[in-house]
Amino acid sequence: MTSSNSTTLSADERKALRQEQAAAQRAQQLRISKSRAEAEGRAQVIPTAEGWKQEMGADGRPELQFTTKRRVSQPPVHLADLTLAERQEKLKELGLPAFRAKQLSVHYFQHYTTDPAKMSDLPKNGREELVDAMFPTLLTEVKRLTTDDGKTIKFLWRLFDGSLVESVLMRYPNRITLCISSQCGCGMNCPFCATGQAGLTRNMSTAEILDQIVQANRVIAEGGLGGQKHPDERVGNIVFMGMGEPLANYKRVMNAVHRMVADVPEGLGMSARGITVSTVGLVPAIRKLADENVPVTFALSLHAPDDELRDELIPVNSRWKVDEALDAAYDYYVKTGRRVSIEYALIKDMNDHEWRAEMLAKKLNARGRGWVHVNPIPLNPVPGSIWTRSEPDITSKFVRRLDELGVPTTLRDTRGKEIDGACGQLAADGDK
Repeated sequence: MTSSNSTTLSADERKALRQEQAAAQRAQQLRISKSRAEAEGRAQVIPTAEGWKQEMGADGRPELQFTTKRRVSQPPVHLADLTLAERQEKLKELGLPAFRAKQLSVHYFQHYTTDPAKMSDLPKNGREELVDAMFPTLLTEVKRLTTDDGKTIKFLWRLFDGSLVESVLMRYPNRITLCISSQCGCGMNCPFCATGQAGLTRNMSTAEILDQIVQANRVIAEGGLGGQKHPDERVGNIVFMGMGEPLANYKRVMNAVHRMVADVPEGLGMSARGITVSTVGLVPAIRKLADENVPVTFALSLHAPDDELRDELIPVNSRWKVDEALDAAYDYYVKTGRRVSIEYALIKDMNDHEWRAEMLAKKLNARGRGWVHVNPIPLNPVPGSIWTRSEPDITSKFVRRLDELGVPTTLRDTRGKEIDGACGQLAADGDK
């Protein structure tokens, strides 16, 4: 079949040919990785989905899903979807004075409430109707799981259409961090991530993204995160590392970011430097992010420095290769002056070989010094699975080799493993 003229083949034959060629290429890549691993005296495990079937395209590669496959309903418009000026216009349409927009915004973004009984500065007559119009219910708490002596909470939220998403609230000695979701599901089809197993349902709205923060702040104010340390305590750090690929929902994510950093009553009054936006490597969107003039921390989930492995580990690598993603990350640093984070989940016998640490260092150093920081993260263990964390001694060797080669590296452990709330574990399973 491979010697046939492709113009004379049927559609099915062309599809089979592409699959055959892709399989041959992957076999060659596997031989390369195995030989390097053997030289190090190690095994080389190649990624494969466990317990579920990856959707594959006509080329035999995992299928990427940047938009929903079907028409979906959008959530009702919420105050947080609108700028302050847009809120004022909406109130005028409702026959109310524009200054009510500021009052409503203060209640939501500063006092974290949508309870009309707590809005005594609004006229009692028509107050509930106004609140219903401006604050439609977006996130309903289904379940709350707690670990780390009450310092880590995983929330399961039901959205207006029944979709389920999760977010994780974490108290550290000097900060409170919230890991938030940006999509219902995910279309990036990475074999090791629980979120991607069901594919992409839909993008979350700006207000749905923001409401995770507001509701978390309400929990903190009520003492639900191991007690409130002071009256003004709230979420100070946001990481877009929950469900979904943030840059695949670019417009709504960036609207949410602009609302996070805007002063009250426009928004939450947060520092852009406390917000981390991550991606598996959507290069055009990375370059767009660099032009936003909002100095957020940018994180690239790399997980492998070689295209041979990353093609299998992160399917979007078949579209934008390692060097393209690193070039875009470096350009983000050049334009913003903000150091880039490289996220690297250490997976036993898969991507934790010392030669990969050397290759990663070489690629990063080739673009300069001082522009990047690597965060190796031991993968959260699953008994009996190929997807398990590197052995401690191998982890130490990987980190030490990066340090020796001049790459700033900090081994990071994730919180919430006991409640399936750590990186890659969010699946919004209502039965757990």
